[in-house]
Amino acid sequence: MLAMKPQEIGEAYDQITHLWEDGFNQMNGIEAHEKAIQFCDQKGAALDVGCGPTGRFIDLLCEEGFEPEGVDVSAQMLARAAQRHPEIEFQQQDICEWELPKQYSFITAWDSIWHIPLGQQEHVLRKLVRGLIPKGVLIFSFGATVSPGEHRDANLGPEVYYSSLGVNGFLELLLSMDVLCKHLEYDQHPELHAYLIVQKKG
Repeated sequence: MLAMKPQEIGEAYDQITHLWEDGFNQMNGIEAHEKAIQFCDQKGAALDVGCGPTGRFIDLLCEEGFEPEGVDVSAQMLARAAQRHPEIEFQQQDICEWELPKQYSFITAWDSIWHIPLGQQEHVLRKLVRGLIPKGVLIFSFGATVSPGEHRDANLGPEVYYSSLGVNGFLELLLSMDVLCKHLEYDQHPELHAYLIVQKKG
């Protein structure tokens, strides 16, 4: 079976937490998040899905007046995140199964939901949109493929699974929901990496 269970993804990332220490570009994704924050009408609770250990989005959200929380499937990622931000609430959860405890003004899922099974992509995106307050903002990155697909690779060390609905697939899904698409960018061209910013209708 091609897909990996979120628990398996978490265990894989437990082995490579060090890759996000010295040498990692702490500005990765920051400009995109600054752009997304500009669309926020209200700065309340925020959620970082697949938050990882760096805390860079947590820092930005705090600086911008949000009250952020983090969730990740990797215990080791969360342990390091909690060391950096002991005042922040972090939870070890599978985003496919976890029910969001509240609605948020801002949700980010940067380089994270592409690890969930392809068949769960629609379910998770709908869940995240439901988790926004009216006019709340969601930013997420994804594999900028033409068509839906999934694969595994071991470029980071342990084998890890990736999936994507493809650019048009994500756009079609979002246009069927109660959101406005605010921005789409291929931000690491020629790499197949893109992100979308959407705002829930008021």
